[in-house]
Amino acid sequence: MNLEPHPMPRIALYAVLVCVLTTVAAVLSFVNGSFLGVVWLLMAGVSSNMAYFYWRKARMDREAAGERPRDA
Repeated sequence: MNLEPHPMPRIALYAVLVCVLTTVAAVLSFVNGSFLGVVWLLMAGVSSNMAYFYWRKARMDREAAGERPRDA
């Protein structure tokens, strides 16, 4: 039985990084009084959905390959 943790796919990590950066940009925009922060929030939402999608896809691919999922 392989009990080593599976790393998150690289594209999911990049999407999480983009999500964090766009959230910071949105906060800074709103603090400075600009409504451009709305665009940053929308980008954060898209990138968080991408991160979740690719993380789940990698997990489902591992399960399909016959490996035991980490959280089960």
